[in-house]
Amino acid sequence: MDIVPLYGSVELGPITGMAEAIVDLVSTGRTLKENGLVELEQIFSSTAYLIAHPRSYRLNLNGLGNYVPQLTGAIA
Repeated sequence: MDIVPLYGSVELGPITGMAEAIVDLVSTGRTLKENGLVELEQIFSSTAYLIAHPRSYRLNLNGLGNYVPQLTGAIA
């Protein structure tokens, strides 16, 4: 077995015969389903964090503070 890095639309790897399977980071899996691919195994889960220095967060409310409600709304 060879590991071949693919870039861009990696979902096309199995469709074009360039790969038998792919490892891809996905959030919903919609693109995989649209290309007729199925998840064989979940390797790991990841989580994103917004990290800020407490003083910067309090002093720069017009900058970083605007992102918190947007991110919270996007998650919900």
